[in-house]
Amino acid sequence: MAKTKVTFECMACGYQSPKWMGKCPNCGAWNQMEEVIEHKAKGPKTAITDTSANQKVEKLKDVTKETTPRSTTYIKEFDRVLGGGIVPGSLILIGGDPGIGKSTLLLQVCALLSQHDNVLYISGEESVRQTKLRSDRLSEDAGELSVYAETNLQIIHETVKKIEPKFLVIDSIQTIFHPEVTSAPGSVSQVRECTQELLRMAKSMNIATFIVGHVTKEGQIAGPRLLEHMVDTVLYFEGDTHHSYRILRAVKNRFGSTNEMGIFEMRQAGLKEVLNPSEMFLEERTKNVAGSTIVATMEGTRPLLVEVQALVTPTSFHNPRRTSTGIDQNRLSLLMAVLEKKQGLLLQQQDAYIKVAGGVKLDEPAVDLSVVISIASSFSDKATRGDDCYIGEVGLTGEVRRVARIEQRVQEAAKLGFKRVIIPKNNIGGWDFPPNIEILGITNIAEAIRIAFN
Repeated sequence: MAKTKVTFECMACGYQSPKWMGKCPNCGAWNQMEEVIEHKAKGPKTAITDTSANQKVEKLKDVTKETTPRSTTYIKEFDRVLGGGIVPGSLILIGGDPGIGKSTLLLQVCALLSQHDNVLYISGEESVRQTKLRSDRLSEDAGELSVYAETNLQIIHETVKKIEPKFLVIDSIQTIFHPEVTSAPGSVSQVRECTQELLRMAKSMNIATFIVGHVTKEGQIAGPRLLEHMVDTVLYFEGDTHHSYRILRAVKNRFGSTNEMGIFEMRQAGLKEVLNPSEMFLEERTKNVAGSTIVATMEGTRPLLVEVQALVTPTSFHNPRRTSTGIDQNRLSLLMAVLEKKQGLLLQQQDAYIKVAGGVKLDEPAVDLSVVISIASSFSDKATRGDDCYIGEVGLTGEVRRVARIEQRVQEAAKLGFKRVIIPKNNIGGWDFPPNIEILGITNIAEAIRIAFN
């Protein structure tokens, strides 16, 4: 009879302890320690995929640089986030809230890829019939897609060797288990071991592999943090289940930029890509109202026009509230302090609420000027022009500093019909202005406020 050993493992970080503890000493998470029964192994556990015989030590100068063509997913927004397409042999992790559309997105991608290449979709959460029902409501034809319902990693490996697909999808990694690991599927050890074997499989057999990962209530991918370090690309599928728009964002990408963002709209026939998101973010705005401004921001290589809304009201608390959605709260406090010091606006007894419409998170300095104007507009109850766009970084002395890629931002504003763009004066020069739009250069926030309310 095999000798057993009981340990306690943190489900958040994988820390192991001989006794149960309420708080993990490694990551500080509460109530994450779970009992794990370990059986004494009879021999060393062998990897399912053994590639040691195929590898050799080489000098870097002797390695030939081959141009590896990327494979398109036939969805432009998905290709944009990946950096131009799928790299052969890459391991891609996609996480998101339950019901947000992760499986629907991947099933659409697989349906398009299966029309040109061999694709294997492995579902550990649904049967083949259930996957068929879900594919029937999609607009894409998934008739050539190979579907397999299995959770045993050894059987999955044998099936992959037999079919030899070019693309592989695992939905989800929390349902797959390694038969030689004694813990339950979804545990830290199982997720770590299964991901390691899938990584070996992807690299040795040159199969581009997609892995679906569940997320915790904090929004992080469930399992050890090591999981995100092992894969090549980490994508988050974000959105509100009460709204139809979804955002695909890359937080790690070894083969492309992490600043790119893809926007989709959830419809009855599946997800449809939004090719002009600026129009989407501005379609419901009310023009010529106090506290509303437009900013041209950059998401990777794409310019976006979004609405920044501000509401400034007298406070009923001893300490006024500073609440922001889509903008860092510390930046909001800093910009309000600049307005008080340099413009004499008495904001000490005012609550301030800032929101970026559409659920976009803005973290670049170019949004500072738009936030300042929206706060001043709401405080004085004076409306700004609906065809104005504000771009610029605000310093602590009230100056407006130059920003990058000003030409692309202004061209996007001109394309959507804006008449004036207020930009830093140091950004003027060295590029051609678009026709039918007025460019106003400013050096400080006093000039910006004077132009906005004149």
